[in-house]
Amino acid sequence: MSDVEPTPPSSPSPPSPGSSSSSSLDFIHTPPNLHQNTIDPAAKWLVQKYGGTSVGKFATKIAEDIIPNYLDQHKVAIVCSARSGSTKALGTTNLLLQAASEALRASRLSKSSSDTSGFATPNGASLFSPSGSPKTRSPGSGAPFGALAMTPATPDTPSFDATVDLIRSEHLTAARGAISNPDILKELQVEIERDCDSLRSFLFAAQIIDEISPRSKDSIIGYGERLSCKIMAAILRDKGIDAEYVSLENIIPTTDDQDALSGSETLGQEFYDDVAALVGERIRQCGARVPVVTGFFGPVPGSLLRQIGRGYTDLLSALLAVGLGASELQIWKEVDGIFTADPRKVPTARLIPIISPEEAAELTYYGSEVVHPFTMEQVIRKKIPIRIKNVENPQGGGTVIHPDSEVDSPPAQTERAPPSAFIYGSAYRPVTICEPEEQKLPTAVTIKENIVVLNVNSNRKSVSHGFLAGIFGVLDRFGVVVDLISTSEVHVSMAIEDGVQKKILDKVVRELRKSGTVSVHHNMAILSLVGKRMRHLVGIAGRMFTTLGNGNVNIEMISQGANEINISCVIDGRDAVKALNLIHQSCLQIRPHNVKVGPWLF
Repeated sequence: MSDVEPTPPSSPSPPSPGSSSSSSLDFIHTPPNLHQNTIDPAAKWLVQKYGGTSVGKFATKIAEDIIPNYLDQHKVAIVCSARSGSTKALGTTNLLLQAASEALRASRLSKSSSDTSGFATPNGASLFSPSGSPKTRSPGSGAPFGALAMTPATPDTPSFDATVDLIRSEHLTAARGAISNPDILKELQVEIERDCDSLRSFLFAAQIIDEISPRSKDSIIGYGERLSCKIMAAILRDKGIDAEYVSLENIIPTTDDQDALSGSETLGQEFYDDVAALVGERIRQCGARVPVVTGFFGPVPGSLLRQIGRGYTDLLSALLAVGLGASELQIWKEVDGIFTADPRKVPTARLIPIISPEEAAELTYYGSEVVHPFTMEQVIRKKIPIRIKNVENPQGGGTVIHPDSEVDSPPAQTERAPPSAFIYGSAYRPVTICEPEEQKLPTAVTIKENIVVLNVNSNRKSVSHGFLAGIFGVLDRFGVVVDLISTSEVHVSMAIEDGVQKKILDKVVRELRKSGTVSVHHNMAILSLVGKRMRHLVGIAGRMFTTLGNGNVNIEMISQGANEINISCVIDGRDAVKALNLIHQSCLQIRPHNVKVGPWLF
């Protein structure tokens, strides 16, 4: 294993963080009189983050129907994730990670024959000149290693080459389908080709040294946001909006200890505050142009993926909102907002207009894809609201995660009458929905499926604190995250995600058996009822569990959070959808005035 790693890839002539232009994608041939951000000095910034599916499927709609509606009242900054694919496996980030794995796998398969003489430049010439001095690249080449746009001098093409070709093809197809201006399209195609050539070169170099460090992997996934944002900037230009592509890959000053942090160490809040200030200052330099910003902002000490994970684009948008002092952070998805339950499973689920950060965090932990709590924390601590909106319904109000924890969210409402349900032998009829203040209800119910429950009974060979210490020590040693836990002096029940590898789970069970007998239950689900109002809602736990009992849903374990806004239980995964509907109807359904409800509905 070599200690040398490839030079992180970069765009041609990469800008410094203080430069006013971030790419050669500063289209020379653009339509006149482009729509710009307002120049009103009193206007506040508005940060809009678009996910991979939104950029992949609705880029033209975003450019035509969404962004122009904000430019005259706000200064808009856009953050884009890497584009999605037709399936999850074909998403750009997944393909980039696949290409990285293929580079290492190919290196190890051909290691015995991978000497210097076994590689050639694209035109078939030797990598080095006869005198032994490296050849120089032609001006403007995107390859990060001079003339190292290398291909193996063997009949077989490495498998990552096909993956890079797929990434290239997907982005070129998207560009051709969305852009009508031939000059803009031509320059964008050059950018896509250049980035894909640079990526290919980087992977070849990684194959030579047989290593991809965490920092190198960060650089590889950064290509996804780079390509996505260039396409989005080009589409905006094509639709008459003066957009500027902004890469943040060099925004963090390079230090000698970029890789010094291990995966177990974390960056402090001071680091994220510094990043917020840097990105805010960089975006202000765009003037009246609409910045299209890469969610990738590596290299980060300790690795971007290790420190933050694949949600780094959401985090960057939050840090940008803080750095700009934005009036609002908008996260655009393909749903209208946060619902009282998953509307795909519960037909009577209703949109929640306002929700507290604590409630949103609980829903995220227990199965609903809202916003990661750490991302929320960055903007909420600066009193910036987060609004979740739907790219397919831009006129909808969405859901606001309000920074003021004292603001009570009214129960979500709908104009649709509830479905048929028996109330003293008759079905619901269309009714007038009650006013929000007239009923106190929980906020939402959510389900987290694919859960494994571990039950450990003490063998009584150790005192109780030794019993618990031994269990928690095993979990820490194997890096197992527990979603729910219920304990007594001699018994512990734990709910963990089924994503733990079977080999690791088997080792955990073997270690736990040193402390007592262990039983394992697969295909379970966590059902969680969430709401700030539940702190003062007498009898809500009894209502929840009685409803499940009357519906013949067996409860494996029960847990309530210390903040008293979440009551959770573990049930059989086969009962998940039924339980979700039962609890939504019993505990979250807004009922009409002066109607007595049968005892099982309370």
